[in-house]
Amino acid sequence: MTVGTGTSIPQDEALRWANCICRIRDAQDREAFAELFHHFAPRVKAFLMRSGADVTMAEECAQEVLATVWQKAHLYDPSRASAATWIFTIARNRKIDAIRKMRRPEPEDLPWGPEQEPDQADTLALQQETRALEEAMASLPDKQRELIEKAYFGDLSHSEIAAETGLPLGTIKSRIRLALDRLRHKLK
Repeated sequence: MTVGTGTSIPQDEALRWANCICRIRDAQDREAFAELFHHFAPRVKAFLMRSGADVTMAEECAQEVLATVWQKAHLYDPSRASAATWIFTIARNRKIDAIRKMRRPEPEDLPWGPEQEPDQADTLALQQETRALEEAMASLPDKQRELIEKAYFGDLSHSEIAAETGLPLGTIKSRIRLALDRLRHKLK
């Protein structure tokens, strides 16, 4: 099974994380949350730092992300996304919110009058690009998609992926290169 974190994890491990969220949702299970936190907090932090956040922002966002997992576990639907995909989507959104918050002007710098609404064309284009990427990722063979997720959304280098999966480094590099070529082709 693959996850939106860029990591490819065995199906039993993916089920383990989904089960943790369900235990949090159904019974406010603190042990399940601790297990989830221990696994995902450093990965979320690394993901945020790789996407441009500084250490402080990454740590704060990671804390907020996992607090959100605790508070919003009832919204998780394992039939729609893996636990990791759901968590890393929350992380991405938290980072965007944090960047927006940092860019907000001081009250004395605020312009007078109504705010300009976001350009609908830009919003629509972003939604279409996101859907196209999701579809392109879904169309990849499982083995390639798992490696792309590990390399680009997870916290793993090619060597770490090789150690985790037991695959030769050359195989990993070849599959990632083929997957990227397929993604480029699909997204044109």
